[in-house]
Amino acid sequence: MESWRGIIYRYYQAHKRELPWRQTWDPYHILVSEIMLQQTQVERVLSKYGQFLNRFPNLATLARAPWPEVLAVWQGLGYNRRALALKRLAQEVMVKGDGRLPDREEDLRALPGIGPATAGAILAFAFEQPVAFIETNIRRVFLHFFFNEQNGVKDREILPLVQQTLDRERVREWYYALMDYGAQLKGLAPNPNRRSAHYARQSPFTGSNREVRSLILKTLLAAPAESLEELAAGIGKSRTRTRTALKQLIAEGFVVCRGEQLRLASRV
Repeated sequence: MESWRGIIYRYYQAHKRELPWRQTWDPYHILVSEIMLQQTQVERVLSKYGQFLNRFPNLATLARAPWPEVLAVWQGLGYNRRALALKRLAQEVMVKGDGRLPDREEDLRALPGIGPATAGAILAFAFEQPVAFIETNIRRVFLHFFFNEQNGVKDREILPLVQQTLDRERVREWYYALMDYGAQLKGLAPNPNRRSAHYARQSPFTGSNREVRSLILKTLLAAPAESLEELAAGIGKSRTRTRTALKQLIAEGFVVCRGEQLRLASRV
């Protein structure tokens, strides 16, 4: 075990990534980074992380900020549901949790937008609790070393190994090392994560429903109100596709409809 950890740590010492969220112990700042990193490359998060925290430096500021302002700062990261969940999380913590992010897994998992991986990362990086969790780079490391000739490997098979190999004296540092080692393994052919039972290639953004949703939100950020016809013409999509995406956005709380006029919700 020590020999294997040595491989990971030696690589980390030589190639560690100096990322801004690794320089803080602030639970809120770590929360923001983890939500942003969900399904998004590090390089894109780097371009937004500082900007978001400068505008919303704590949970209280984020909780009381107008929703269009939060969405405007988030633009460019994609998956806007994450911004909505983060905003609602801040409101819930300010009302029910006296303004502090909880340090128990069950309490974190009860908050909007937080699943097992995000909860584990917050506990490890903000509170240095020796919890086992899996994200894409960690999964890649264990597939590479422990399941090298197996396909369809489930996370429940990997998780006990994450627990057994965890460096309980250096929780943060160990997970950072695993993640950096896993990031460089992505360049292997084939990528070890393709042997995971949970692997799914992301569908192209261009032409997708995600693109239509994104175009609608971008348009409504710039225009106070639009009709369905104006929106469809403005984003260059059919009325049918625009209407379908709008129904989703209205149901999720992004957009409100007043008569025939559509606009961003002022509060969520």
